[in-house]
Amino acid sequence: MGHETDGRQGLPEQGNASLAEQAGGSLLSHHIGGSPPPRIGSYVVERELGSGGMGTVYLARSRGGRAVAVKVARQELASDPHFRERFRAEVDAARSVGGFHTAPVVDADPTAAVPWLATAYVPGPTLTALLEAEGPMGEERLRQLGAALAEALAAIHGCGLVHRDLKPGNIIMAPDGPRVLDFGIARALESTRLTATGMAFGTPGFLAPEQAQGLEVGAAADVFALGAVLVAAAGGSAFGAGTPMGMMYRSVHEPPDLTAVPDGLRPVAESCLAKEPDQRPTPERLLDLFAPDNAPYSPTSPSPVIPAAPVAPVTPAAPVTPVTPVAAVPPPPSHSPFGAPSNAYLPPLHQAPTENALHVDDASAEADLAFIAVGRDSSLLVDAAGVTLGPTGVETQYGWAEISTVTYAAQGPKHLGVTVHLRNGTAHSCLLAARRRARLQEWLADLPLILECFL
Repeated sequence: MGHETDGRQGLPEQGNASLAEQAGGSLLSHHIGGSPPPRIGSYVVERELGSGGMGTVYLARSRGGRAVAVKVARQELASDPHFRERFRAEVDAARSVGGFHTAPVVDADPTAAVPWLATAYVPGPTLTALLEAEGPMGEERLRQLGAALAEALAAIHGCGLVHRDLKPGNIIMAPDGPRVLDFGIARALESTRLTATGMAFGTPGFLAPEQAQGLEVGAAADVFALGAVLVAAAGGSAFGAGTPMGMMYRSVHEPPDLTAVPDGLRPVAESCLAKEPDQRPTPERLLDLFAPDNAPYSPTSPSPVIPAAPVAPVTPAAPVTPVTPVAAVPPPPSHSPFGAPSNAYLPPLHQAPTENALHVDDASAEADLAFIAVGRDSSLLVDAAGVTLGPTGVETQYGWAEISTVTYAAQGPKHLGVTVHLRNGTAHSCLLAARRRARLQEWLADLPLILECFL
């Protein structure tokens, strides 16, 4: 199928050039034989952990035997010079976060044929998996979760970063507390032509109104997402279920559903989910609300005081027979991801398989690679599920299995016409009104890139 720059003749099918062909021999076996690449950089790959819109994540080992999670960028991103530039800058900033809030960045190569990022491997389930296994959290655990996430956001924002896609699937419930993932690569992807101004990056249901409308996004958007995460952890959904566009419409125009949130936390969640960014609390203020300074402190692992044993006289030892040295084996951790945890984030008897670390939910695996254009009274969403378009609030979704082609063209200085052609011969159109001419040009530049990922 041919490709015209104005979209009138449809869109090209994705090329046959594989990621392996661009990356060289180290990735060739993965895309030809179906097995993971043997090595990425200096790291020996053990298995694939998951894949999504940004790329594929592998469990690997350093030469010293340390476990790392290596994320390899998608082919489309590898060929985008702007992505590489932003990726390098965001990796440098992400390295400065560190601490116990995140999975620390330990290595990266933005100049590789296929850019990659390595972080310390954090064993434990995602918050999504934990909630599916154990159900909603009570108020005390919600406060602990909220305080830990507020600390993480404070650390991330303090380094000049904005996460932009905080959600249960990006939170690992490690034995020592929640860890926030994907904050470095998220902003680099958000800055590429695949997610430029006029498009929303993130996951519907957790997107702040300014994100859903394609406006400028700051740290307050992460606080909004934290509020939506709290609602989800309480067993609810801040903006209901249904189509992504429907959830985004409700996040912009309707109050959140907080019925699942305990009464003591409902005002905090409501303030996080304020429509206007300047009305949301800062992470520092949230810490005061979740864990006030005057709250009694309860050590998570009290250690009894053991009296010192009397020192026995030293008896000369017999000669020691030399022992052949063996490879050093690191001692087991003080906590076991398969045993009872040492804190209240995971209840007793919870066994967290390490395979769930960096888990990618099937339903949202491609949620971070989507085109979202919101006009004055209509909207368009292109993602892994298909194309959703129509008047705001009553959009219709068409799956990729039923779509033959998608055509698009400028109709006037600030209008974009999009038509979905189905295999049954019918066609369905939508006219989007941009707020300014520059936004229309951005839509025209970005739309073919995202369609190439799915058609």
